Amino acid sequence: MARFCEVCGKGSNKSNAVTRRGKAKKEGGVGRNVTGRSGRTQKPNLQKVKAIIDGSPKRIKVCTSCLKAGKVERAY
Repeated sequence: MARFCEVCGKGSNKSNAVTRRGKAKKEGGVGRNVTGRSGRTQKPNLQKVKAIIDGSPKRIKVCTSCLKAGKVERAY
């Protein structure tokens, strides 16, 4: 079971976490320097939701942006 939205297909994204040291110039320092980059993943905010699909209720994983936009008909 992969971590992706079953409505829009939104999935995880790779990015870098940047580590810096030093004091910012506007605070009186000589500037911030990058000392390292480490990979990280950004995951979508998925919720397990009971939704009506093809006339019957099913449990699917949906991102919160699809829920907020009303793209899913909830089954209560």
